Amino acid sequence: MRALKRSTSAAVALAALVGTAMATAAPASAASYHCKTSSHSVDDPSYTGPDSDNWDLDVTLCAMRSGGYIYTTATVYWDGPYTARNRSTLTFNKAKFQLQTKRSVSGTDPVVKTAAYTGLEYALEHSSNNGNGSYSTGTLKYKAGSGRYLADGYIQLDWSGDGKSYRSPILITASPVV
Repeated sequence: MRALKRSTSAAVALAALVGTAMATAAPASAASYHCKTSSHSVDDPSYTGPDSDNWDLDVTLCAMRSGGYIYTTATVYWDGPYTARNRSTLTFNKAKFQLQTKRSVSGTDPVVKTAAYTGLEYALEHSSNNGNGSYSTGTLKYKAGSGRYLADGYIQLDWSGDGKSYRSPILITASPVV
C-alpha cells in the first residue's frame, strides 16, 4: 500500500515538475525530459529507539536537449519514518542535493555545471504527518556543444546527534543521455 501511494504521488509530482520545467526553463519545442528513477533506503544512525527509522528515497534525474541547451533537474520523493514529523528540525544538521550536468564521454564523465540545493534539509524535516514528502531542485541550463549530456547527482546527509558531519554521498543513477 505504501508503495502504491508513493508511486501515485511520484507520478503526479513528476508530471507537474516536467510541465513546469518545460514551461519556465525551456523554449517551446517538442523536446521532452528523459528521466531515470532510482531508489535507496537510508538508516538514521542517530536514532536507536524502537520505532522504524529508515528513509526510503526515490530520486528522479532528468535531462533534456532543446534549442542548443541542456536542461537538467531532479526530484526526491521519500517515505520517511512516521516519527520524522515529531523530531522535526532535530533530524538533520545539514542535507543537500548536488545536481550535476555532465558531458558523456568514454571513461569518467566530466561535470560541466553543478549546483547544491540545501533546501532538501528543510523539506525532509517538514515531512507530512506520515513522514512523506518531496523536494524538487531548480533546473540547470547549459549551452550544449555537439556532444551528449546527462543529469547526475548525489545526496549528502548530516544526521543530528551522531557526532559526524556529512556521511558518504548517496549516489543516484544518472539520467539517460540526451
